[in-house]
Amino acid sequence: MSVLAIIVSRLAKAALTLLAIAVLNFCLLHAAPGDPAVVLAGEAGAADEQMIAQLRERFGLDQPFGVQLWKYVSGVAMLDLGYSFRQGAPVIDLIADRLPATLLLTGVAFVISLVCGIALGVAAAARVGKPQDSLLTTFALLFYATPLYWAALMAVLVFSVWLGWLPGFGYETVGAGYTGWARVIDIAKHLVLPALTLGLFFMAVYMRMTRASMLEVSNADFVKTGRAKGLSDKVIRRRHILRNAILPVVTLAGLQAGQLIGGAVLTETVFAWPGIGRLMFESLAARDYNTILGVFLVSAAMVILFNIVTDIVYRLVDPRIGARA
Repeated sequence: MSVLAIIVSRLAKAALTLLAIAVLNFCLLHAAPGDPAVVLAGEAGAADEQMIAQLRERFGLDQPFGVQLWKYVSGVAMLDLGYSFRQGAPVIDLIADRLPATLLLTGVAFVISLVCGIALGVAAAARVGKPQDSLLTTFALLFYATPLYWAALMAVLVFSVWLGWLPGFGYETVGAGYTGWARVIDIAKHLVLPALTLGLFFMAVYMRMTRASMLEVSNADFVKTGRAKGLSDKVIRRRHILRNAILPVVTLAGLQAGQLIGGAVLTETVFAWPGIGRLMFESLAARDYNTILGVFLVSAAMVILFNIVTDIVYRLVDPRIGARA
């Protein structure tokens, strides 16, 4: 099966999956306690029955559940995610405004965690049983066991408050008016702490997986044959062991894309990073149903897209999979 055929097939399945996710999220969210109209009326200082009824009618909350569901699903099919009654703007505009920040954060965190995790895993496997291996394994366990929110708070406290090396909050310096490369550098400085914090846990996971996979593949018959032919350890490790050991890591990276996006909620909240994770947190507190549903749907689409990319990368790394398909 060609790569194009795989993409078309996956996209067709993704559309059905997103439809099911949209319906399920809508049902679960509307089954939760709380009334957005009551929240808005209370904030306006006029939480009487008439005001609440007017708000419910204005936002369509007084309609039967089936009618609300049909309007939402038909709107999603037309790329209309509804209107945020809390922020007074279309949901698609709110998400489009914040999505680039989340993509930047999760993308950098993913690259850091994957590259560093694989590199450290290879280094640990090459020195198995030695002090370097024990040290790297200990740090991996430490990063794996550290709660994300605690690591984020400690990073702000140490590197921003105490040492003053890096900014601890925001996307860029407010009111600085930077342009060009100066703005890029300013954003990069603000990105360091949240990206490293988000990537530490996944770096530990990829390192442990790479190390275990490298040690398992190193005992395979083709590796012993390569050594018998006089190939150096570096050549065997780079051309034969790593290429086969990397496959489980690629699979794991695709499966953990959802966790990376989920972790962005805590990271963006602690570091005041203006992404969709923080938008979802604020919307949950305000019971902004349409925005919550929109963020859920976009997050699910990102996970599905990431898995499609993983399938393609898997076939490029191991052509035998494409041949069997």
